[in-house]
Amino acid sequence: MITSLQESSCLAALDHKHLWHPFTQQQEWVKQEPLIITSGKGAFLYDIHGGKYFDGNSSIWTNIHGHAHPRMIEAIAKQVATLDHTSFLGTTHPKAIMLAERLVGLFPGKQLERVFFSDNGSTAIEVALKMTLQYWQLTGHPERQRLVSFRNAYHGDTAGAASLSGKNLFSERFEMIHFPVEQISHISMLEKLPNPSTIAGIIIEPLIQGVAGMRLWPPGMLRELRGFCDEQGILLILDEVMTGFGRTGTMFACEQEGVIPDFLVLAKGLTGGVLPLAATMTQEKIYEAFLGKMHEEKTFYYGHSYTANPIACAAALASLEIFETELVLETLASKIAHFSRSLKRLQELPHVGEVRQCGLIAGIEIMEDARANIPYPKQAYMGAKVCMAARAHGLLTRPVLDTIVLMPPLCTSEEEIDQAVEALCKSLEAWIVSELF
Repeated sequence: MITSLQESSCLAALDHKHLWHPFTQQQEWVKQEPLIITSGKGAFLYDIHGGKYFDGNSSIWTNIHGHAHPRMIEAIAKQVATLDHTSFLGTTHPKAIMLAERLVGLFPGKQLERVFFSDNGSTAIEVALKMTLQYWQLTGHPERQRLVSFRNAYHGDTAGAASLSGKNLFSERFEMIHFPVEQISHISMLEKLPNPSTIAGIIIEPLIQGVAGMRLWPPGMLRELRGFCDEQGILLILDEVMTGFGRTGTMFACEQEGVIPDFLVLAKGLTGGVLPLAATMTQEKIYEAFLGKMHEEKTFYYGHSYTANPIACAAALASLEIFETELVLETLASKIAHFSRSLKRLQELPHVGEVRQCGLIAGIEIMEDARANIPYPKQAYMGAKVCMAARAHGLLTRPVLDTIVLMPPLCTSEEEIDQAVEALCKSLEAWIVSELF
């Protein structure tokens, strides 16, 4: 911890002078002292002044086992002293090989047998999209060029991933560089799509949409979607960047409806939330279509400098070991049930509308008048204001517009869950009172 106020002020000034933060209006940012995080332990983060905060959104939906887990530290330190990085173009290394084997083994019958590593969720989505389109070209169906996604989805910020998200705050300005994507709002609209034989792939966030405001899909929908894709020969892409690695109560959300996709996209929690790494998993039939002699140009020409970074792969292997040794999945059912009970406290508040939960993921919608279903004006930015107020009560999280996200690390205890919910209750009550007077 840095205790010198002079040093703290210096860092704040340098941040304001040089940095440009993501999803942040910098004109407002530089008006206030930045929250400078200097350390983390378990489910908590600590600022430069020694302030303690519950990591209420798992550091943007990434952290799984808590901060500074000893097994993670040991694995990373050992790997960085052995091999920090090597190109994955033309060479390989043990940790990538071992991690691929472990990931493949997480699915019954090893149905997703091939793993393509990349850097983050957006790039892993790009991999799935390009593989989908090239697969149909290589198998004699170049007419399959259409992609279908669901309205209000969010699949990343790179051009291809943003195209799938349609027109929204994150992507609308860059519509001119997007490729065409057809969007539907409900599975019933699938039957109305013309010429399904020209659809290459359909992508969905299984069980729950994240940036849409933590909105749940109806039970059975994913299974129904898999059936439609099978009937029409369409490839199914599941974006489990947020839902993967225990967030919904099972290792992967698709398990809950017995669905195996053609492509499974993983990132965020893959390394326990410690280092950037992503994976696009696919079936052997997809991989085999890319096999051929060099002059046939069937090769998948895509990759990144830090593909399969050994340190990140070591972290991911350590994370999977923690799942086993600490019986993480086995403890989730009771935590999820307790989370549900604790969230009911929020539902009693007059400015809380719908509380949506899927596993250890919750979205708490705040409204001007919940009973009359009257939302706050968009320009009031009440979600952001409540989250800012929550810091005074030891809770660190971010909203999706006026939906407050609570997504604790899986290591969180039931007592810590109660503390986080209570902090949000106090923040809501304190902010509403200040608005009234």
